[in-house]
Amino acid sequence: MPTADHETVTGLPPGIAAVRDDLTPMLSQYADLCAAHEDALVLFQVGDFYEAFSEAAEAVARICEVTLTQREDSTGEYPMAGIPIDNAASYLESLLDEGFRVAIADQVEDAEQASGLVDRAVTEVITPGTVVDDELLNSGTTNYVAAVACESGARNAGAPNAAGTANDDRYGLAAVDVATGECLVTDGDRATVAEELERVDPAELLTGPETAPFTPADAETGWMESSMAGDVFERRTAVERLEPYVAAPENRFGSDAELRAAGAVLAYAEYTQGDDGPLEYVARIRRYDPREHLRLDATAQRSLELFENRGLGASATLFDTLDETSCALGRRCLERWLRRPLVDPERIRSRHDAVEELTERAFARDAVADHLSAAYDLERLVGRISRGRANARDLRSLHATLAVVPEIREALVPDDAEEGADEAPAPHADHLADLVDRLDTLTEVRDLLDRAVVPDPPQEITEGGVIREGFDDELDDLRATEREGREWIADLEARERERTGIDSLKVGHTQVHGYYIEVTDANLEKVPDDYHRRQTLKNSERYYTPELKEREDEIVGAAERADALEYELFTEVRDRVADETERIQALADALAELDALCSLATVAVDRDYVRPEIVDPEQDPSAGIRVEAGRHPVVERQGEFVPNDADLPRGSVAVITGPNMSGKSTYMRSVALAVVLAQIGSFVPTRSARLPVLDRVFTRVGASDDIAGGQSTFMREMSELTEILHDASPNSLVLLDEVGRGTSTADGRAIARAAAEFLHDELGATTLFATHYHDLTDLASERERVFNLHFTATKEDGDVTFLHRVAEGAASSSYGVEVAELAGVPPAVVERSRELVDGGADDGVASGTTEADVEQTADPSTAADEEPDATLADFAADDDLAEPVTADGSGSGADRQHDGAENAVDDDTAAVVDDATAEALDALRELELATMTPIEALNTLHDLQDDLT
Repeated sequence: MPTADHETVTGLPPGIAAVRDDLTPMLSQYADLCAAHEDALVLFQVGDFYEAFSEAAEAVARICEVTLTQREDSTGEYPMAGIPIDNAASYLESLLDEGFRVAIADQVEDAEQASGLVDRAVTEVITPGTVVDDELLNSGTTNYVAAVACESGARNAGAPNAAGTANDDRYGLAAVDVATGECLVTDGDRATVAEELERVDPAELLTGPETAPFTPADAETGWMESSMAGDVFERRTAVERLEPYVAAPENRFGSDAELRAAGAVLAYAEYTQGDDGPLEYVARIRRYDPREHLRLDATAQRSLELFENRGLGASATLFDTLDETSCALGRRCLERWLRRPLVDPERIRSRHDAVEELTERAFARDAVADHLSAAYDLERLVGRISRGRANARDLRSLHATLAVVPEIREALVPDDAEEGADEAPAPHADHLADLVDRLDTLTEVRDLLDRAVVPDPPQEITEGGVIREGFDDELDDLRATEREGREWIADLEARERERTGIDSLKVGHTQVHGYYIEVTDANLEKVPDDYHRRQTLKNSERYYTPELKEREDEIVGAAERADALEYELFTEVRDRVADETERIQALADALAELDALCSLATVAVDRDYVRPEIVDPEQDPSAGIRVEAGRHPVVERQGEFVPNDADLPRGSVAVITGPNMSGKSTYMRSVALAVVLAQIGSFVPTRSARLPVLDRVFTRVGASDDIAGGQSTFMREMSELTEILHDASPNSLVLLDEVGRGTSTADGRAIARAAAEFLHDELGATTLFATHYHDLTDLASERERVFNLHFTATKEDGDVTFLHRVAEGAASSSYGVEVAELAGVPPAVVERSRELVDGGADDGVASGTTEADVEQTADPSTAADEEPDATLADFAADDDLAEPVTADGSGSGADRQHDGAENAVDDDTAAVVDDATAEALDALRELELATMTPIEALNTLHDLQDDLT
């Protein structure tokens, strides 16, 4: 919302308002424009600068770091500050970052032809959500302005929303990317719309006066929200606004709230683009149902680090890991897919088919990527063309992009295609074949641009040199007249030197005086009678002849007429291209999707991802998550990584214990990311995977607070837990990490246990629950679908080594003191901590520890799962590593993680193995584990396991 500072500099500045009736004409014109744009800071063109005055000038000078000057008027002196028009982008960006809307008041009349004050008008209002200038936008990103309208229950009487629920208040959400013309519309209850807002991530949000604000989850990077006048959201106004965009808008939207939100956001978009009428390139208004996608709220997106990673660095995100796209179109498409993974098994498999074919056809994949790297951003190009703001270079960029389309189609012809076939052979994957069909070559548009626009046109379209020779006969004649005149003048100097005998005679040209013949004072007596004086200089005189003046008039007249005709021809060409907006947008969609698929295929090949088996929950309701040797796609790029299996039956709760830093959170995230990747159509970083289609992924991972919102870490944790326990379903995946740690031990343990029981008993959601409350492992003996996992560690001579390997059962210790020592806690504190831990264990009265805790830690025999972790040597000597253990302890190959700590094999067993096993054991005994890192040891053991199986 605007701050108090904004209120003094947007609209009519107070210092000018006080003397408005007495202002000079120019400042009066400025005041009128300010008054007409009360929510914006007006930048007023004066020559080559955009100027602001009075309080607005003071803000511009401070924010843009430009000099504050003064302008004197009959009513007094006013502060004045300006930014150069030719280099305005960086200054505008600074104003936008401060939350301002900026109204650009351009001169709309030629200053040389104006009689009196030059006419000015606001041609564009630049806001955070409606930026269209490429210099202010990041390539390959979306930039939405959104609107939310609320419809009270009295008018909807419990009508179902897009989420399938009935409620009293219903909200419509519409978002438009003004640069590309994409428009999205949906509705739901307040919670659903709030979640969709986080997913859309608009730069700007508009709400009606009856709608309570929507606070972004991250206030630092969230949207700018403004409450708009109520009439903007009225139904009748919305219908009238939408009629140029869609036929019978009353029948095209799912609710009044959707219709009103769409009308409001498009009205605002038109206003910011100069109120020149409908934005014809906004031809893709798409209603969608949130249930058509895997739902990832803001918490899940942050926890899974899909687009932002505050810990590992700005580039260490899942999106950047997947982004091998070649053009801006593909990058935006990939981002859309990651924000809205699919839930339709057939659509998911269709993308997998396309990715699989591209992984197998390296030459075709590389060729397509190379061609796409030459493609420009068609979506933004066609937006500029449709708005009449594209220059000749934009049209050549469109031509260059169209030129690669036939090459892309050719590259996708199957390697085994028969020559001489009647029809062009299509790729084997239906999805790829459909994309090839959608690759419209737009031959007539390409030919038009090739004939009309020169290959390397100037930036300006009003000064000539844009239209190609041979496109228009009249223009060619004018250019010939101009060219012949210039050639005559070019020869004039030699002819006049010979005729007059003045060797120093020169022929030149100035913008003010035109063409001239210059003679030095020493040769004035040789000047012929037909020379007429044009200008006197210090040491020379300038002349013209009647013939020179006639030629000059011909040249100037031809040049002016040619420039005017060129501009007219260019706008006609641009309009003809704009008529094909929908076809160009359809081509852009196909290129974008193809680029995204190539990116996923490239990642799959380069990083050893495999195609997952997708299970439809309706066909197999019992299907759970099964991953063999799963890896975290982002973390594995930072260095060596230990793969882990996951076998999570539907509705099961895996209680995960183990030390800090052992990999619990990474393991849980890797499982969730396998699901997300699979449902966007990507292969996954595993050896194999069988995954059901999920409806939502919930996360409660990591500590965070919301100081501005008045929420402590624990309150934030409980708020996130509340959403999970209200909304999770049997088709959801839930990640919980250290629930209850932000309060007292007794309260936190109680909350954690109750939440786990509720997830198991009431919701049936598949859950990964990491905790340091070891007594929660008792749930495995109390609940049918609860089982224990732990992360192994070794301890020798007081040194702890984390193996980052998940195993069946519960951990015997969290090694908290050892982790503190590794972190560099002073030795005195570490030693005192050990004393307190040992004392607590002996006396059973350690602070914050219950008698049940003491029984578990002091007497491991009381719990079947509480055996101590093995040493590294024990781990290496364990022959049962080749047989993973299942949730019920029976063992089933790849279904459960290898556990070298709890299935030790004694020497008698080892004595009766076959020769191959004996050789493997000999190799194990010969390993010099003391000189190996844990990662090296595990990799060696893994190779030996493969030899045994």
